[in-house]
Amino acid sequence: MKLLQVDSSVLGANSVSRRLTANAVADWVATHPGTEVDYLDLATDAPGHFDADVLGVRLPEGTVLSDAQKREKETTEKLISQFLAADVVVVGAPLYNFSVPSQLKAWIDRLAQPGRTFQYTEKGPVGLATGKTVIVVSTRGGIYSTTDAGQAAEHQESYLKVVFGFFGITDVRFVRAEGLAMGEQVKAQALESAAGDIRRAAAEAANQAQAAAAA
Repeated sequence: MKLLQVDSSVLGANSVSRRLTANAVADWVATHPGTEVDYLDLATDAPGHFDADVLGVRLPEGTVLSDAQKREKETTEKLISQFLAADVVVVGAPLYNFSVPSQLKAWIDRLAQPGRTFQYTEKGPVGLATGKTVIVVSTRGGIYSTTDAGQAAEHQESYLKVVFGFFGITDVRFVRAEGLAMGEQVKAQALESAAGDIRRAAAEAANQAQAAAAA
């Protein structure tokens, strides 16, 4: 089994999402011995944002590409291959200005390639990256999940659920720690709750794997 850990927080050692993704990976490996872990730090190794050179990856085979387009195509291919090779993807996704970090969005934009992670048919889009488990570690300074107004304001979890679903991934799990900027007591409770969710997610996946192997 291969697991890809993706961090996107720019806060380094002060990042809560990084701490929780590390916990999630450790719990997963503990319940799935032999898991091979790959790591991508988007804060230090983010792909460039979409531009005309990036779109060169979608040009027909045989098209003469510029040097810049060749470099961007290599970057895109490396990221897609890394993603498709993973059975499990753990994504650290802090809420920045009601959405995800731009570095995380740039990574997802590279993954969204027709013929690789999705395709259009006469009946609409079909996801091609099936059979994966994605665990999203969602961190938020405020509390958004408990009110209609809060849920309408966040474009973090809602976006990630849609885009991974578009890729054909039906097993998308969210581990949430919110209210992190609302005092130490609220933060401590959020972290404790998230830690419990992480343990449960790993245990549930292990149980499902054992059931599937016994079937």
